[in-house]
Amino acid sequence: MTWHWRLEDSSGAAVEPSSIGVEVPEADNQGDAESWLGENWRELLDRGVAQVSLFEDERKAYGPMGLSAS
Repeated sequence: MTWHWRLEDSSGAAVEPSSIGVEVPEADNQGDAESWLGENWRELLDRGVAQVSLFEDERKAYGPMGLSAS
C-alpha cells in the first residue's frame, strides 16, 4: 500500500504537481506522508495549492485540509 497527497486549488480541483514544479513522493506509511507535508506545505501554498487530501492507494484517508493559516 502507498500513501500520497492530492494537491488541490481553492475550488477543490486537482493540481498536477508537475504543473507547479513539485514532485509529491509516494510514502510507505501515513506518518512518512504527513512528515513530507509538514516539511513542504509552505512551498505548496506559495505555488498556488490551497488544500490537500491524503490517500491510501485509492481510498481517501482524509481531506480536504486547507494549507492557509488564515
